[in-house]
Amino acid sequence: MDVPVAGANPLGAYLKDRRARLDPAGFGLSGARRRTPGLRREEVAQRACISPTWYTWLEQGRGGAPSAEVLDRISRALLLTEDEREHLFLLGLGRPPGIRARMAEGVTPRLQRVLDALGSSPALVKNAAWDVVAWNRAAAAVLTDYGALPPAQRNVLRLVFLDPQVRAAQSDWEGVARFVVAAFRADVARAGAAATVAALVEELCQRSPDFAAMWRSNDVRSHGEGLKQLRHPVLGPIAIEYSAFAVDGRPDLSMVIYNPVTPADAERIAALIGPAPAAPTPEPITEDR
Repeated sequence: MDVPVAGANPLGAYLKDRRARLDPAGFGLSGARRRTPGLRREEVAQRACISPTWYTWLEQGRGGAPSAEVLDRISRALLLTEDEREHLFLLGLGRPPGIRARMAEGVTPRLQRVLDALGSSPALVKNAAWDVVAWNRAAAAVLTDYGALPPAQRNVLRLVFLDPQVRAAQSDWEGVARFVVAAFRADVARAGAAATVAALVEELCQRSPDFAAMWRSNDVRSHGEGLKQLRHPVLGPIAIEYSAFAVDGRPDLSMVIYNPVTPADAERIAALIGPAPAAPTPEPITEDR
């Protein structure tokens, strides 16, 4: 028996492997006599709403590169996870799939522990709509007490344009506001979340002439990193450097960490938030944490 050359058709090999792992009984197909495990090619093609001939060619490395739409249908037909779907796109098109916006309402306990471990460095996690979905004690003390706000109000744009206290705390409000709008626009486009944030944008345009003017400018920026100057009601003037990071496996989320510029500022923040509460007894760590 000829042994297939490794790597000759990685996309086809991957499709065959994922197809073989599916249990036909889960699709009501257990009654048919089968020589090999998993679903048949024509069954995957039917689930993906594509031609059986085309799917066969795809596994055989014939017929050219598939479209993103076809790969997305196949990923659903094969019940692929997000990581498996991304790998399928990398094999088929040489690039990851576009981000599918998921407006998260929170983060895993493990990610929250990462935020909490940052001590006097304010840190938060936001989604593509710039809703703040998680934060640590330093962020609540230095930036905004998000926990005191209704979930719908924990949005960075709402706070910057509609909250007088947040506006007063910025040493250069206009510069901050323009940056926020430009970075928000880029994140929304990257996540394909335009429809999701349409109501928010319309509301802000109606309630804030400043936002309406900045939104019409169509500027885009990446969040990246930089320096933020604040006029804190208790600490007074304070400088914090920020850096934004992607959350692995959740491209619709980003973590922003603010580090005090000087050791003295770090000590002031630490004194403001006080000692950390006693840690609860650790729970057993499982894979979904």
